[in-house]
Order: sequence, then structure tokens, then C-alpha cells
Amino acid sequence: MKIRSTTVISVRHNGEVVVAGDGQVTMGSAIIKHQARKVRRLYNGKVITGFAGATADALTLFDKLEQKLEQYGGNLKRSAVELAKDWRSDKILRRFEALMIAVDKDYSFLLSGTGDVIEPDNGIIAIGSGGPYAQSAAQALIEHSNLDAEAICRVSMGIASSICIYTNDKIIVEKL
Repeated sequence: MKIRSTTVISVRHNGEVVVAGDGQVTMGSAIIKHQARKVRRLYNGKVITGFAGATADALTLFDKLEQKLEQYGGNLKRSAVELAKDWRSDKILRRFEALMIAVDKDYSFLLSGTGDVIEPDNGIIAIGSGGPYAQSAAQALIEHSNLDAEAICRVSMGIASSICIYTNDKIIVEKL
């Protein structure tokens, strides 16, 4: 049975970076958890990550990214590239079904098992089943409101949760 879950968004706006994620986990047509924590801080709170996909895979990737951050002195860019290389080439890791957002004070990245390390042009990254809804809302809010990054994330997540059946309104927000 396929587990579906998640909307996670990161917004970098006016000197702030915020990552927000919902708490819903769905198995088939049933909601099995309402308050999963898909957003976490790493490297002494200097890096915020969020995941979409298989939970065990994502937790392993959090650990792997933390190890890379330790190895490279907190350099998120280098750590993200090295994790993506491992993720793509390792026999076990390459089977992982997850996407990850990783941000620090300087960078925002989307990481995937295909070796992607993508830095968005506009400071917005969204993943998961409700990601396109949240990203569209955030883009509109940045262009047509005076909201700060946290408010943009909260409103965008609210919009995604009203559209995507795999996203709820139990939002976790982390801010740098």
C-alpha cells in the first residue's frame, strides 16, 4: 500500500528563510497520523530540513546530511552536493523514495535521489503532494502582498491543505 503524505515549503524573502510542513500521513484512503514532524533542524540549529516521501528513508537522509555537515564544517552547499552524490550512487540509498529541502542562512536547496541539488531562482521550494499549490500561493503572496516569509509559508500551507487531500493544517514552522 502506497503511503502518501506531505506538503513542505521553504520561502526565502526579505532576509528571512522559513521552512514549513504539514503533519498528515496517509495510507491508502485513511489518515494514519495528524502531527508528523517533517521539518527538522540540523547542525546545531543552523540548517533546517524538510522531507516528502517514505519516512524511514527521510530519517536516514536527515542523518546522512547531518554527517556531511559535520564532515564539511557546516558548509551546506558542499554537504548537499556530497549527499546527492552518495544518494544517487549508493545501492541502498538510490532506492529511497524521498525529496528533501535543506536551507541555511545563505542557501536553499532541493535534493533528490537522482542527484539533483537545485537552488531556486525565486527563493521558493515546495515538495510533496501539495507542493505545487503551496508554491503557487507563495509566489503570488511574494509578488502581491507585504507579508513576511513566515506568514507567506503559513498562508501557502493553509491554501495547500484546503486543496490537497494528503495535506492537513497541523503546520510546523522553523525560521532562520
